[in-house]
Formats: sequence, C-alpha cells, structure tokens
Amino acid sequence: MSTLSLPFPQPLTEKYRPRTIAAFVGLEKSRRILAKFAANPYSASWLFVGPPGTGKTCMGLALAEELRAEVHHIPSQQCTVEAIHDTVRRCWYVPQCGTFHLVLIDEADRMSPAAQLALLSKLDSTAFPPQTVFVFTCNSTDGLEPRFLSRCRVLEFSSYGTAEEIANLLRAVWDAETDTSADGPPNFARIVKDSHNNVRDALMRLELEILAAA
Repeated sequence: MSTLSLPFPQPLTEKYRPRTIAAFVGLEKSRRILAKFAANPYSASWLFVGPPGTGKTCMGLALAEELRAEVHHIPSQQCTVEAIHDTVRRCWYVPQCGTFHLVLIDEADRMSPAAQLALLSKLDSTAFPPQTVFVFTCNSTDGLEPRFLSRCRVLEFSSYGTAEEIANLLRAVWDAETDTSADGPPNFARIVKDSHNNVRDALMRLELEILAAA
C-alpha cells in the first residue's frame, strides 16, 4: 500500500476545502466581486445560486474567514421562523471578534413561506442588524419570492469551463497524498467528467482511488 499523509478518516473534501476566496477553482467573477467586498466590507445580503458542488457554502465560510466574522450557520431545512429570530437577535450584539457577524443559510430555496416572510423585514434597511452579512445559498431561485430576491445581491456559481482546473486540482491532491511508489494515477479527466464538474464529488471519487492505490 502507498503511504498516505492524509490521516483518514478526515475526508479530502474537508482537507482541501478552500479557506480563502482566491483558492477556489474557477468562479472568476464571483471571486473578483467577493474579494473586493471583503477588502471593504459593509452590512449586506448575498444569494449564491448554482448547482451542488460548486462551492457556495464553502465560499460563504471563506468569506467569513477573510472578514474574521462570527459565523451563525443555519443548515439546510432548519431555517425556521424561530431560528431566524434567534439568530438575528444575536447579531444585534457586538460580534465576539469585533468585526462582523456572518449568517450563512444553506438551501434557502427550501425555506418555508413563513421563513421568507420573517426575513423580509430583517433584510430591510430599517431593520438590518449592524455589522452583519447574510449569505444564502440555493440551487435555484424558483421557490424564492421576488421580494426576497430584491433584497439580495445575486451571484451565479457555475462549473462551466472548469474541467481542466478541477483535473489539475485532482492531480495535485494525488501527488500530495500518495507515495511515489504508488501505481500510475487514475484518469483525472474521466473522474471530472463522471462527476459533472462537481468538485466535491470528484474529490470523493479520488479518495476511493487513493485508498485503492497499491
């Protein structure tokens, strides 16, 4: 067996999760916009829209790290009216690190109409909590009300045209995680194709190849 520097069971998706905005594969326009925002931040609400595995949640966490923000993460399908009120209430206090609060809400398109309604007033300029950045992620905006969308800066996340960059990432991970005596590398381009340019899926497939390496 090859010697792995990766101490499993830590998954590759976590070990190689980008911690900075600049570290993301592709997403040039989104990276450029968010890098400028992080350099001169202000209270705002963002909606990251795109298919699974394009880095929406990871980008929200990377933005939080660059802002040195206190993170309030509401996972998928847990965005209830009660959770919204409780989180926003905490955002009215000075953040622990003294910079910003960042509220990260996954799969906002699965929010109930009541949750969306509760957020409308919170995202209004007259009731927006100070020093707070909201980041919502979703696969599609179909289930979101126009009034909610009008309160967010919408960023599209796409994996189009990123196949070569993802393959290069897989190659770098393979080289870092396998011994030089390992068998020949897998077909990285094929892994990317089978993963439909989904970086998370591609890394999980590569993890199996590394475990199987002899």
